[in-house]
Amino acid sequence: MNIERFLPTEEAVALLELTQELAEHELAPKVDDFEARGEFPREGIRTLGRAGLLGLPYPEEFGGGGQPYEVYLQVLEVLAGRWLAVAEAVSVHTLSCYPVAAHGSDSQRKRFLPDMLGGELLGAYCLSEPQGGSDAASLTTRAVRDGDDFVVTGTKAWITHAGVADFYNVFCRTGGPGPEGISCLLTEADTAGITPQAREKTMGLRSSPVAQIAFDSARVSADRLIGDEGGGFRIAMSALDSGRLGIAACAVGLAQAALDYAVAYSRERDQFGQRIIDFQGLGFMLADMATQVSAARALTLHAARLRDAGRRYSVESAKAKLFATDMAMKVTTDAVQVLGGYGYVADHPVERYMREAKVLQIVEGTNQIQRLVISRALARQH
Repeated sequence: MNIERFLPTEEAVALLELTQELAEHELAPKVDDFEARGEFPREGIRTLGRAGLLGLPYPEEFGGGGQPYEVYLQVLEVLAGRWLAVAEAVSVHTLSCYPVAAHGSDSQRKRFLPDMLGGELLGAYCLSEPQGGSDAASLTTRAVRDGDDFVVTGTKAWITHAGVADFYNVFCRTGGPGPEGISCLLTEADTAGITPQAREKTMGLRSSPVAQIAFDSARVSADRLIGDEGGGFRIAMSALDSGRLGIAACAVGLAQAALDYAVAYSRERDQFGQRIIDFQGLGFMLADMATQVSAARALTLHAARLRDAGRRYSVESAKAKLFATDMAMKVTTDAVQVLGGYGYVADHPVERYMREAKVLQIVEGTNQIQRLVISRALARQH
């Protein structure tokens, strides 16, 4: 479907056109093979990096694209419509650059950001732990100061890009209990004592590696402390505000792909002497799907525009992530229903879309956590 987009500049228009070309010619022909084999498309990510798509919302002076979040999210949407694992990889990398970009010192930004945004490196975000996902403030991975280093010990869980990333943002306890005792360390992935564990066997996104990472007395230089000691929890939460918008955009792109496929199929499939799209029961289902996709896109871009304007957007980000990912689960499930038995087999991509949509309701804070964020804001407001 051709989507009417209101892009702020001619540069943004050209950027979306480039993204669509790469998605169509570099990603779409490979997705089925890589997903079937569970292989991470590292070269495909490098191709996007060389095209400038791995640092879009960051300043040009450090090698970024200097684009507003409104544009960056539409790039993610286009990528997700062809290969969700790739769009998620871009989103996770962008999230992984945030701590240095937003909270690093001037010298840290000059030292680290050009390589992080240059397109060759890939980042990961190490917050969750085996016993603590939503309750991030209770994390137990510990970093003890030893001279000019921190010595990190513990285990992180559900880490996207585990084993393929070049750098990790590690949230660890440098002080007492609670959020005030948490700090953020930027580590090289090949640091001695950092060991990715066996990959998880996931329902969807099988080309995207997810695993635990063990830290066994890993020594990290103290000059890689991002922000103040004890300021890591605030960094993590502010990063997730932006990351949730990335996941919302991925959900919109995935749902749009499912809708487009269901519409194309229903226009070609004949039953009882007519196209199935002309049956009111099915046509109305498609109409609802299309409306929900458009609503999620509008909500997501509204939150992005607030962010770009420097206004508060945390609650709007939670709303966008909640609505868009619930919508994607519903739309992809309905797309399977439109195809009937054919929707349940791997010959058509809608079964993969449905499996992939589920994880979007979980990552970057479950949708129950989003409801908690929104309800607490309402309680403060009224």
